[in-house]
Parts: sequence; structure tokens; C-alpha cells
Amino acid sequence: MTDFVTYDQQDGIATLSMDDGKANAYGPSMISALSEALERAKSDAKVVLIKGRPGIFCAGFDLKIMTKGEDARLDMVSRGAELLLDLYMHPQPIVMACTGHALAAGAVLLMSADYRIGLKGDFKLGLNETTIGMTMPAFGIEMARDRLGSENLTQAVLNARLYSPEEAVTVHYLDEAVDENQFEKALGTRLDAMMSIASPAFAATKIGIRSVVEKKIRESLG
Repeated sequence: MTDFVTYDQQDGIATLSMDDGKANAYGPSMISALSEALERAKSDAKVVLIKGRPGIFCAGFDLKIMTKGEDARLDMVSRGAELLLDLYMHPQPIVMACTGHALAAGAVLLMSADYRIGLKGDFKLGLNETTIGMTMPAFGIEMARDRLGSENLTQAVLNARLYSPEEAVTVHYLDEAVDENQFEKALGTRLDAMMSIASPAFAATKIGIRSVVEKKIRESLG
């Protein structure tokens, strides 16, 4: 697709591989590339797989843009939030392969998926906004409330705790964490399972489960 996201479709599975050669920042170019690929998958596949680059899934919003000026920051955050909602409500099953660190908006990206498999290793996952002086936006809080559960909000969001892949399973950033030598096998098993439930019924049920949260987030975006 672009230098930021490559697109490959095989046997009904669209694989979107993020790789900007650095930290996989969730910046304007990555957001545009993911949006384009996600739209293509609607008519080209049954299941969507989103992967990071070796050692890192996504490091969050592009800090260079965050400090570029208010207009640039607001535009990036607004577009990024819209894509997260599109992923969260996407009619096809979405699986994410967390190949390393997932921080800030990268952790929210994980929360938008239907199933998340993490690679075990010396990686950190979580919402570190308050430790760098940033207020967590409403869309991140509401996504966390839905996917992590209210019992984990104080530690995960307010106290900005970062988790290992194994710990991330216990607070629901991930659904499972596996060793490198089992990673592709586990991914294949889950993709097969998701292929079996990909249907209009899956899409309608997702709307039923998530529409209340979607409405609340869209109202916060104005």
C-alpha cells in the first residue's frame, strides 16, 4: 500500500503490516495508510490481521507532530480517534499481532481489535500519557473502560502502569501472550477461528455490543 503499511490478502485474510522503519508512530501517514488498507479489506477479505514490526507494535501518536503546533496536533488526534473507532466497529473480525512494545495510542489501537496475540519478551504495553504530562483523551478513557474493565482503570490509565505481555493478558490489553517459536502457530489457529465466525451476524452483534461506547466517544469528539 505505502511505505508505512503493506497489504497482502491470502485465503480471505487481509494482512496489514505496519512498518515505518522506526517506532511505528501513529502519525498522519500511518493513519492514512491504515485507513486505506482497512477500507480495501471490506471488499477483499473476510478477516483482517494487523501486525507491527519486529520488536514494536506501535509507539503511539507521533511526538514530532504533537509538538508542531495546536492545529497539527488536533488534526492528528482527531483523525487517529476516527480510525480507532472505525477499527472498533469494523464489520469484519480484526486480529492484532502485537510484535513488541505498544504504548499510548498504540495500546488503544490494541484495544480496538477483536482478538490480540502478543509476543512474549522484554516489551512494555500500556497507556503512559500521564507520566509524560498528557491528559488522556476521552476516546482513550472510554475504550479502556470498555476493554480493560473499570477495575483496571486507576492503575492502567490514571497511574500509567506499563505491563509485560504476560501481565497485559491479565488486564485485557492482550487475549494471549506466546513464545516466539509458537507465535505464528497461535496466530494461524486464531485466524482460522475468526474465519469461521466472519459473517453479517458477527458484524451485527459487534454493533449491538459496542454501539453505546461508540456513541459516547463520538459525542466527546464533537
